[in-house]
Amino acid sequence: MKTILITGSTDGIGKLTALKLAKEGHEIYLHGRSEDKLNTVINELKEASNNQNIKGFVADFSDLNAVKQMAEQIKNEVSSLDILINNAGIFKTASSKTKDGLDIRMAVNYLTPFILTENIISVLEKATEPRIVNLSSAAQSTVQKGVLTGDATVNASESYAQSKLALTMWSFNFAKQHPNITTIAVNPGSLLNTKMAKEAYGQHWSPAEKGVDILYDLAVSERHKNQTGTYFDNDRGSYSNAHPDAYDNDKIKLLLTLTESIISN
Repeated sequence: MKTILITGSTDGIGKLTALKLAKEGHEIYLHGRSEDKLNTVINELKEASNNQNIKGFVADFSDLNAVKQMAEQIKNEVSSLDILINNAGIFKTASSKTKDGLDIRMAVNYLTPFILTENIISVLEKATEPRIVNLSSAAQSTVQKGVLTGDATVNASESYAQSKLALTMWSFNFAKQHPNITTIAVNPGSLLNTKMAKEAYGQHWSPAEKGVDILYDLAVSERHKNQTGTYFDNDRGSYSNAHPDAYDNDKIKLLLTLTESIISN
């Protein structure tokens, strides 16, 4: 049995993936922003899966300090972590900035998984075959320094696409730095039937299950274990090329240097 953490798992494909894995008896850690909602979902999944081994962490992912605190909590409470699915993400929001003045999509979709993952490497490395699945997107756009630092404002679609490319660039680099951890970026499918797609576009192309099935597969299937540092495009149903910037070492280096300076502030 695996110990699995899925961020952003109180609704959408995060929650449905958690349920599918819980039904197989894995130990599941959920994450949500609201404690009430998190507890409700934990109880709901326990009942639906017949698995009592479901716990959770609360953190507002637009607050980078809350993410650091959650990472500390994980280090204290989880002895080893087999699988981390960085699923939490936002598109449409009431406010485009965090309380610290960062672009909210850049913060939640990129800086948060970066901070969380980098801070719990010790927990992942205790597992025999650790695996990380990072939720990218078909929408990927060149990262602008100002959008990353919060000094420039672009529309929601553009900042979302930049945040997803930043995540993919970091994912590829992380895979190189940690060859013992299988790290895969994935576009789970465009316009799946989820809250995010409904809020953003008012429509969907594919059922949410399409995304759930690929996340489940990437997390536990043997056939993906030698695919570290790659990008799976579920619109095509195969491994594919991400945006060219994800293969540009100079751009990746610059991204990581800027990221470190934002985080250390």
